Amino acid sequence: MNFITNTYRTLSGIKKVVELPVKKDYQWVIYQDNKPAYFVDYFDLEKESNAMMNILVLCSDNSLNDVLKIISKRNNIYLSVPKVSRIGLQKKIKSEIIDLDLQPIPKKWLAYSL
Repeated sequence: MNFITNTYRTLSGIKKVVELPVKKDYQWVIYQDNKPAYFVDYFDLEKESNAMMNILVLCSDNSLNDVLKIISKRNNIYLSVPKVSRIGLQKKIKSEIIDLDLQPIPKKWLAYSL
């Protein structure tokens, strides 16, 4: 799948972030240990992991960050959604199209809610 690596200049330095070419509120690149590792699409219900994320985030009215914190704590890992700047000051320096094969979050990590 094609993604875009955007390089930003912020007050805290230069940051590279992997993003979708067309951002949608129901598709996310999830980072593990500050590297892109998983791709979540809440409405791709053919994959059981995405269906479970749909239930955990959309149906239970939790935020994605809250769900990722719970998963991280229970599985002793660090999952996050990248944030370019905390205060919103940023300047895009360059963009590159890359091809990554990001898998959905493992089902065993999501089983805590069932």
